[in-house]
Amino acid sequence: MSQDPDIPHTSEEKSSDSEDIQEDSLNNPDQSMRERIRQSTSSPHRCNRAQSSPPRLVSMKELMETAKGVSNMALAHEIVVNGGFQIKPAELPEGSLEKTVKEIVHKAFWDCLEAQLSEDPPTYDQSIKLVGEIKETLLSFLLPGHTRLRNQITEVLDLELIKQEAVNGALDISKLAEFIIGMMGTLCAPVRDEEIKKLKDIHEIVPLFRAIFYVLDLMKMDMANFAVSSIRPHLMQQSVEYEREKFQKIFEKQPNSLDFVTDWLQEASDDLANLKCKNPPSPGVGAAASGVPVLCPAAVQNWAYLKLLKWDHVHRPFPETLLMDHTRFQEMQLELEQLTLTGAILLVMFNVVGAALSNLPGFADKIKTIIKVLLTGMHLPSFNLSESLATVGEKVCAEVNSCLSQHGFTPFTIEKEIALKGQIQTLGNSDNTICKLIDSRIQTFLESYLTSGHQKSFPAIPGGLGPIQREMEEIAVNGCFKPITTDGALELQWPKCCCSSKAMFWFSPQQFLREMKVHCLPQLIQAGLR
Repeated sequence: MSQDPDIPHTSEEKSSDSEDIQEDSLNNPDQSMRERIRQSTSSPHRCNRAQSSPPRLVSMKELMETAKGVSNMALAHEIVVNGGFQIKPAELPEGSLEKTVKEIVHKAFWDCLEAQLSEDPPTYDQSIKLVGEIKETLLSFLLPGHTRLRNQITEVLDLELIKQEAVNGALDISKLAEFIIGMMGTLCAPVRDEEIKKLKDIHEIVPLFRAIFYVLDLMKMDMANFAVSSIRPHLMQQSVEYEREKFQKIFEKQPNSLDFVTDWLQEASDDLANLKCKNPPSPGVGAAASGVPVLCPAAVQNWAYLKLLKWDHVHRPFPETLLMDHTRFQEMQLELEQLTLTGAILLVMFNVVGAALSNLPGFADKIKTIIKVLLTGMHLPSFNLSESLATVGEKVCAEVNSCLSQHGFTPFTIEKEIALKGQIQTLGNSDNTICKLIDSRIQTFLESYLTSGHQKSFPAIPGGLGPIQREMEEIAVNGCFKPITTDGALELQWPKCCCSSKAMFWFSPQQFLREMKVHCLPQLIQAGLR
């Protein structure tokens, strides 16, 4: 009757006519923004595009093996990248069919057990099975060196002896329960001591059995989380090779499983080539003899990651190698959109106020807190941005007036208040110039951070972003936006015939993609999974 912990998983299935990618995100509590993210992404039919390889039929066994491999890889990936990862018990929604069925089945089981124990003489068949399950659970908590405890459990919970006692009418269930509770108290984590104490106050057999299994489920969860924390350092050392090996096996079984990644990188390569055409480099710098723009692999990858911050998650399928981080990228995108609007409001405010309050300690943080509260839920369909910005304007003007008065500055005039509120209100327009400027400068900062690698110092903050500097640095460091570089250079093992050093050879867009697909698939997979 013990309940297995709920470990979410990721599944992926593709067919020749349509390709639907679905992702079940691992449980990650205490993040309200993530709860607002759309958890499923529609995957439209592939456009008229030649497949990288012809589709083939797969057996159910292959499909199940692939799904299991993806689930294991997703779990290992989440343990590595999420330092606070913990396995939580499943919480079924109130009124759901699954919860209703579970309650009915459990009630029927315990009613049956109570009926058996109420017979004269009592029937202990089901009780003995429960004792056997409890015995196996207790043994599973032991380490190889716990010989004395193992022998003690095996001796006291000897099922054959218990069956003989039941036949002869000498079975004392209360005595067995007392031993079980004592052993649970020895093996449980200190946080479960209170639950163990409550077990000692239950004297009826059926409620006691039910409570014992509940606490055992909690102990299983504690043991699983202890195992996760123990293996995390080892997983961090082996994660790249492990994920590369797992994904390579998936790719061998499904050769078209990197189509979306190819589209994503092709689009990034084309964008960079177009930018280089519009802004050609100096003669002799990054230019091919034919005049065709040449690209650095690291630049293409960095640009591709920047594109994920503007991704249309509803209508565009996400790159396959990044599916395990899909939710993280969605969360980051929403955070950046809110941060862009916050930065624009602060820029407008300080331009109107002038230098009087710009250097005042704590003032910018107080305004940011107000803006964050009022913009909470701005990505929900029911959110009214225009009304919220009007409220922001009122609150900002009130705080500015209050601060000016406290520090002896000239109070705000009515004209300035109207101007500030009007400018804040216009920030809700999709084509607002100030919002576009802030967004462009944030993208520039993140691109510089990716290019710089894991250096101790951050890139210079673009003008106008000083008030939100801390938030941008937190997103760059703590989010998924971490460059896959070593000493500032992307280490792809390019073929010797194509380059003389690691990742420092320049390619045309077409040559880059060709060499990438033919020679650099393992490194591409590694970069995507990291």
